[in-house]
Amino acid sequence: MAEEEVEVAASMKNKVMVAIDDSEYSHHALNWALNTLRSTLVDSEVVIYTARTPVDIGYLYASSWGTAELIKELKESETKAALDLLNKAKATCAGYGITAEGMTEIGDPKVAICDAAAELNIQLLVVGSHGRGAVTRAFLGSVSNYCVNYAKCPVLVVKKAE
Repeated sequence: MAEEEVEVAASMKNKVMVAIDDSEYSHHALNWALNTLRSTLVDSEVVIYTARTPVDIGYLYASSWGTAELIKELKESETKAALDLLNKAKATCAGYGITAEGMTEIGDPKVAICDAAAELNIQLLVVGSHGRGAVTRAFLGSVSNYCVNYAKCPVLVVKKAE
């Protein structure tokens, strides 16, 4: 490497994404990452990411009275919950001396997480694991398993000890 390339590489911050939801497993993964990777995260760009599953509003169309207003309120409530979750996670990061950016999108969480990690050029994706068994994973799917197989960056899966 030329000396100029080394200086540029040294000045670039690593980008780490911690994908969260409102589960205890997600909370554990964030705290584990902050405790264990603190020296790395302090010098990194940290993104706290949550994906919101689209609200199923098909049943509301059966009613004609106030449907538009109800849909608007549901979407606003969902957005507020996601922003509250991100603000709580950012406050947790701040408690460790780490500044984090929050990001939320609507979509299938496993796909949205991988897409966001690729778009943001993330170097490390941290996800929690719900610790489901093989049968449950087969029926419900596993966000962490999907990310391990499809993310374009290394994925760290944090399991909560039972």
